[in-house]
Amino acid sequence: MEPWVSTERMAAIFDKVKNWGRWGAEDESGALNLITPEHRRAAAACVESGETLSCSRELPVQPSPENPNPALHMMVQAGDDCLIPGFGLETALDFVGVAFHGMATSHIDALCHVFVNGQMYNGFAATDVKSTGAQRGSIMCAGDGIVSRGVLLDIPRLRGVPWLEPNTAIEPGELEAAEAAQGVSVGEGDILLVATGRDARRGSEGPWNPVTGGLAGLHPECIPWLHERGVAVLGSDGVSDPLPGQGPEGWPMPVHQCCLVAMGVHLLDNLRLDRLADSCSAQERWSFLFQVAPLRVEKGTGSPVNPIAVL
Repeated sequence: MEPWVSTERMAAIFDKVKNWGRWGAEDESGALNLITPEHRRAAAACVESGETLSCSRELPVQPSPENPNPALHMMVQAGDDCLIPGFGLETALDFVGVAFHGMATSHIDALCHVFVNGQMYNGFAATDVKSTGAQRGSIMCAGDGIVSRGVLLDIPRLRGVPWLEPNTAIEPGELEAAEAAQGVSVGEGDILLVATGRDARRGSEGPWNPVTGGLAGLHPECIPWLHERGVAVLGSDGVSDPLPGQGPEGWPMPVHQCCLVAMGVHLLDNLRLDRLADSCSAQERWSFLFQVAPLRVEKGTGSPVNPIAVL
């Protein structure tokens, strides 16, 4: 099967959308610089009904085809033995551990998560991510949270289908068609969420292995569109890239490679967007205040997240 674009075209896209040096040679925040205090204040004005919706999936603690490494959730102390000896307090305590990168846990990718030709965002070396953690580009640039206007584009709704089939590529024209159909426009500093209907498909067909079975995502030609619009953060109910994909040699996940490395755009993977889409449709509005609060993991390559939309 022929790749969607050539190796030469991908290299040209990567070079075209580079933000290296745009905010200084030492910058590690990337497109988060586009979210100004003025933009946050304007985003707060989007709140009308006051409804809050989580865009996170439940922590995946059970193994499944899409979750070969489930999160650990175990009790340290429970109600059947709740007394802390020598202290007198009756309590319940638990432990959570998770390898959050992958296809199951809702998480944010830091800019040090992916490399192209041995470099991460802003030209920093891949070797700056050591066995002790990331010396550059860690998730700590978002340690005070990410707050901006969120915009949801519902592509299955646009196509009149419950979900997009795996390895479906969303074209740039469809993003613009969704904007027109929903009466919204993606602008600089926005957090763009693209729904593919993954939750609806899982509910109907059951879970599947996204690596071999695939996920819908953005065609590589959407990348210049994201750059032109000034998207600050990109999220999806998949991983933004189609899987298994048809990228050319060296570009297995073009959206990850260009957004994280060239543009400095943080990615939100494995979100739950069906409930948000239903509320947006009912209220006939597709923009909202959106808040992402990563864990403050020093030298971390990302973090589990529970993003909140406020309508």
